Amino acid sequence: MEIKKDMTIGELLEKAPEKAEILLNAGMHCLGCPASQAETIEEACEVHGLDADEIIKELNK
Repeated sequence: MEIKKDMTIGELLEKAPEKAEILLNAGMHCLGCPASQAETIEEACEVHGLDADEIIKELNK
């Protein structure tokens, strides 16, 4: 599965729950928040001041 910036956090965690650790380590500690489930990875990165391209690269390793 290729992870893309327009994938929602909820979709990512449903399909690849093991990737949560990467997001947590990057500073996204609100993964269980209902609002975050509908946010795209790109939107979440913007909110947290993270480079979405770097996060996507890490998630796809």
